[in-house]
Amino acid sequence: MSEQRIIVDPITRIEGHLRVEVVVDENNVVKQAYIGSTLWRGIETILKGRDPRDAGFLTQRICGVCTFSHYRAGIEAVENALGITPPLNAILTRTLMNAALFLHDHPVHFYQLHALDFVDILSALKADVRKASEEAFKWSSTPYACGADHLKAVKEKVAAFAQKGSLGVFANAYWGHSTYHLSPEQNLIALSHYLECLRLQRVIAQAMAVFGAKNPHPQSLTVGGVTCVMDLQNPARLGEYMVKFQEMADFVNRAYYADLLMAGSVYAKEPSVLNDVGVPNLITHRDFQVGANEFLFEGGYILNGDVSKVYEIDEELITEEATSSWYADSEPLHPYDGKTNPNYTGLKEMQTLNAHGKMESSKVFDISGKYSWIKSPRYNSLPMQVGPLANIVVNYAKGNKNVVPVVDEFLKASGLPLGAVFSTLGRTATRMIEAKIIADNALKAFNALVENLKIDDSTCARYVIDKNKSYKGRFIGNVPRGLLSHWCRIENGVIENWQAVVPSTWNASPKDSKNQMGSYEVCLIGLKIADLKQPLEIIRKIHSYDPCIACAVHVMDTKGNELSSYKVNPNLV
Repeated sequence: MSEQRIIVDPITRIEGHLRVEVVVDENNVVKQAYIGSTLWRGIETILKGRDPRDAGFLTQRICGVCTFSHYRAGIEAVENALGITPPLNAILTRTLMNAALFLHDHPVHFYQLHALDFVDILSALKADVRKASEEAFKWSSTPYACGADHLKAVKEKVAAFAQKGSLGVFANAYWGHSTYHLSPEQNLIALSHYLECLRLQRVIAQAMAVFGAKNPHPQSLTVGGVTCVMDLQNPARLGEYMVKFQEMADFVNRAYYADLLMAGSVYAKEPSVLNDVGVPNLITHRDFQVGANEFLFEGGYILNGDVSKVYEIDEELITEEATSSWYADSEPLHPYDGKTNPNYTGLKEMQTLNAHGKMESSKVFDISGKYSWIKSPRYNSLPMQVGPLANIVVNYAKGNKNVVPVVDEFLKASGLPLGAVFSTLGRTATRMIEAKIIADNALKAFNALVENLKIDDSTCARYVIDKNKSYKGRFIGNVPRGLLSHWCRIENGVIENWQAVVPSTWNASPKDSKNQMGSYEVCLIGLKIADLKQPLEIIRKIHSYDPCIACAVHVMDTKGNELSSYKVNPNLV
């Protein structure tokens, strides 16, 4: 057979439900790729008719991972519609909560979700702990949790799982795959940091809860400002945030940075993670306000990977269409006018080759029609890539003083050229670089907040909603997975329309009316798969985007009825 269709469903170690179908030739090279999600996004429908002041509390339920991102977006979209400017204290408090989110999200993504695409756990069990400890000093002058005794304990802990016939969370992976390249000692270093990150994610979640009351789903944001007044007036609470933030920042600088430096150097010649930028049009937005007039990151976009020219964003050019998505209205619409009317046409029957080399009947995407619940956002009719790669590259191209030195130092230390950033390896490295920039600079907002509280204790702005007026407004910013925007219209004092255009919608979008692919699909074209029964290369590429498909699609029955049930084979990776 000259061509085969390979189905990876579900993609695991992500948030949400994602299915990948690729067509490979006789040399196992991907010629066609189709990405789709199989659950419906209905959050916009749920918001209709609601009091706009409740929007943030509902939108944060879009996802259990990105809760603060959508909470903030829901609040600030309404503020924008009503013409509200929150006090500086509120803005800076939101920045500190956002910083906690990023320092939770990025390390957890790498270690718990993505690192196992680069790190071979079984290989780590063969490591010499003293050589591993010495190896750690090649990548950091002050290695984190890499003493010989500590590494010995890590090795023994995981070996105990293996001796019982189960590797627990490390079971059912493609250990020994030909595209793993770290040495046993390097694998053991990363494994140690994997376990440390499990502990530290609790610490940084507690930092978020200092101002948010809890995590996930914090409660302290309100239209006009924040409600955590007592915490802001309590030096002990402020100090608690600072100490927890610094503990996680230390891990980012001594472990996360070092591990990406190590992985970048070792995987510098692995074809499956290079020269696969996906969509080369990169877009990001200004965000992370750390002072009255200071932001860590600026916005803009570049086209075709050309860093010599950065363009400013025109929000009127953002549209979403549903040519290949399960919605009734396919035409491109600006989010203010977006429609969310489901039109599920299902999968189709097809003969495919199973893992045992036999033909069988399978349900596959209808690639001639609609095949995903994810819509297709476009900017000026073009697909765009969003996320840390876009944010760091655009800001590097703009000469951002917070970004350029960190990127240059990483490239120098790893020996990688700037062009290597435009790849799966680059997406993974720039996510770490973004985390490092935040770890090193976010306390500027903390210090600015402390100073401003000495002269101004305001935390919320006054406002009025006139039920006889029409309002429209949006939030647009940069969150852990990239460009996020929420768009709302308010009529008669309630929400008339709401649309969320989220990062994973941009990147995972299916083909549009011009047959243009989203970044997930583009980056798979041309990929050579070493073993069709172990498509690690596909998983590694998709994981590099940190998919959050629950953000892109949702399903809910407001009466509490069961819509459907799903059984997932836990032995699938």
